[in-house]
Amino acid sequence: MPTESSCSVSDAAELQELQPSAKLVAKTLEYEGKLTQPQLSESALLPVRTVRSALRILEENDIITARISTMDA
Repeated sequence: MPTESSCSVSDAAELQELQPSAKLVAKTLEYEGKLTQPQLSESALLPVRTVRSALRILEENDIITARISTMDA
């Protein structure tokens, strides 16, 4: 089942030490709102594998929250 993610970055310092792909994913979510992994991959022009890795990093740093998406269920 697809995962949907959302982001609220209140301080750029939160992102400063992260990988460039994680920064791009966070900013894409911030600007576009909740997206599934395939939507995020398309919007950020990143491979799905890179998006998954970036999302994991962002979740570990408590920058995003992810949840199971019912959009494709």
